Amino acid sequence: MLEVGRLLSSKLNIDELLKTVLALSARVVDAQSASLLLLDEKTQELYFDVALGLGEQASRLRLNIGQGIAGSVARDLKGIIINDTRADPRWSAQVDAQSGFVTRSILAVPLMIKGRLIGVVEALNKNNGAFDARDLKTFEAFASQASVAIDNARLFSSLKEEKLRLDTIFTEMADGAILTDGSGRILLINQAARKLTGAGDPENLADAFTGLNLTPDLPQILAGVASPDFVAVREQPKKLVLGGKINRLPLGWLCVFRDDTEKWQKENVKRTFLALISHKLKTPLAAITGFAEVLLSEFSDTPPSPIALKAAESIAVQGRKLAGLVEKLLCYTTLENPESTVQFVPCAVNDIIQEALKDLGARLAEARASIDYQPDGKITVICNKEQLRDAVKNLVENSIKFDTKPEKKIAITVEGSPDQIAIKVQDTGRGIPPEDQDKVFSQFHQVETFFTGQVEGCGLGLPFVKKVVEGHGGKVELSSQIDKGTTVVLRLPARPGTRL
Repeated sequence: MLEVGRLLSSKLNIDELLKTVLALSARVVDAQSASLLLLDEKTQELYFDVALGLGEQASRLRLNIGQGIAGSVARDLKGIIINDTRADPRWSAQVDAQSGFVTRSILAVPLMIKGRLIGVVEALNKNNGAFDARDLKTFEAFASQASVAIDNARLFSSLKEEKLRLDTIFTEMADGAILTDGSGRILLINQAARKLTGAGDPENLADAFTGLNLTPDLPQILAGVASPDFVAVREQPKKLVLGGKINRLPLGWLCVFRDDTEKWQKENVKRTFLALISHKLKTPLAAITGFAEVLLSEFSDTPPSPIALKAAESIAVQGRKLAGLVEKLLCYTTLENPESTVQFVPCAVNDIIQEALKDLGARLAEARASIDYQPDGKITVICNKEQLRDAVKNLVENSIKFDTKPEKKIAITVEGSPDQIAIKVQDTGRGIPPEDQDKVFSQFHQVETFFTGQVEGCGLGLPFVKKVVEGHGGKVELSSQIDKGTTVVLRLPARPGTRL
């Protein structure tokens, strides 16, 4: 049995191990031959994995639990001795008929691991005499060792397959991928990562990005105080922009990134175009809205024709709307500019909300919208006051635009805790369909007009809100029910430099 333990523990290849188990099965109880049946967990059938001297025919046979001698052992989970197989009703001569082997006696025991059946091992034909209780006890001890060895070999085989699969994925994927341990030492790096960073064979994650400027800094990401999403930029010899994410794993880090240079170039062209167009539109828009107001003031002294009055009022109203859209475009392109700097200062949340509501005073009155808000001057937050004010304005404007009721109700609440500040804006409008609730944070996306009943706006309100909040290290939560309204919560960290 000591030799059995040594031999079994030295085998990790599952095929070699099963052949060794079979050979030892006959030796430990001095039997002529042996067979090993494993359990197919999907079909709950026993099949011959290997069988000494029984030929290939045996490998095609399958037994149900409870069928035959091996099936009875699997069902009862108890070893049995049969010294005259012909006299036992459970015996089937099918295997002997196909293989030409004559089975006179059988010693069979279950293979168990952690209370779970994995198969049945059989010793066939005792060489000298008959199987007895001592043989059964010896065979059970052997089966216990064999079960552990088989389970370990299967686990080792599974780990090898997983490693091969992981290596294949790492090798074949177009994105760069780096797997590290908890200290940042690189365990795996694929060819795409080497090519994108030009780092060759770096020892740790920091070395992999040598020559690249990471935003946010790598130490901040690894410390959990910055977003796991990063941008790595190299200016020379030509512009390279890598975008990716560093995810925390139980025992290390997984960094996945791709070449976003082309995407960055397109975004840069788009930002430049929008900013240019917005600036170019401001001057003629100022003239249009200004002279429209002049005309209206002149008409107050000299009543014009109805069509002239209607035309002047339409020019003034639509000019103000267009001016508002241009202002939104300018604000959004400024917010998207990676080179823009933002100043954060302590602000009373109440002041921010009051300023937003004051700016929207005329719009609220025109839409017959009532605001339910209980001021609390004690709650403060470290923020950019203008950006957060505009974010609140956008939420209130959305609540007005997407509510078709004659009288609109909007509730604003503020909650503070040691870790975060929450600003909640809740309306009773049409709501947002489930399939659109993620899309509304995408640029220029609006819910279909046949659902909302309006076309005003350019789809930058919620994307602007999301960028502002994420720029503060916070997150936006949206919940909505059809015909019951929408609730948007802005969660901001109470301490600067941290993220939620």
